[in-house]
Amino acid sequence: MRLLLIEDEAALRDALAARLTLEGYRVDTAADGEDGLYQACEFPFDLLIVDLGLPKLNGIQLIERVRAAGHTMPILILTARANWQEKVAGLEAGADDYLTKPFEYPELAARVMALLRRALKALPNGLDFGVLQIDFARQQVRNAEGVIDLTAFEYRLLEHLIHQRPNVVSKLALADYLYPHEADRDSNVIEVLLSRLRRKLDQDSAQPSIETVRGRGYRFALETV
Repeated sequence: MRLLLIEDEAALRDALAARLTLEGYRVDTAADGEDGLYQACEFPFDLLIVDLGLPKLNGIQLIERVRAAGHTMPILILTARANWQEKVAGLEAGADDYLTKPFEYPELAARVMALLRRALKALPNGLDFGVLQIDFARQQVRNAEGVIDLTAFEYRLLEHLIHQRPNVVSKLALADYLYPHEADRDSNVIEVLLSRLRRKLDQDSAQPSIETVRGRGYRFALETV
């Protein structure tokens, strides 16, 4: 799961990012509302953690613009303000939950996990495409021969294309999903992953599971049965 932590207090931001990373999350960070809004709208995240008292663009404005842009990922707000009006304003802007500073890290971790579980429950447990069956809970892909052996990166790539169907996903968008945006990415790696994934998925099928849309990107091509 990929999280975006938008917090202007450097010590808290670094500490939370480090703890969340240790728990297996991929964590991007922003120190102000403008950078946070840019990242939230340009890169794929599973959850946002947003401080309300941000410079340049406050948290409520950021959340309103994220929702106006059509993004539906869960949002957890952090606020040092104790008055209930601020909490209500954050929720009405489109946040899903709030946490008042100061807080203990285990409570933050529990809120993050609860929001992610709630979001995942909105997705189907699996999908049947006839020649392929996807079990999202077990992170397994099956064909007529049984379970297909996919690496973690191959599975994440396939799952993202399935959830985005019928939309075309650019190579850059795939790289953004698989790697932190500040990492040194090589587009050839995406091509190699896609080629290897296709060979595994389409070994017994005449219909390609992943189409290349020239000049635009890639699309999962199978229909559910």
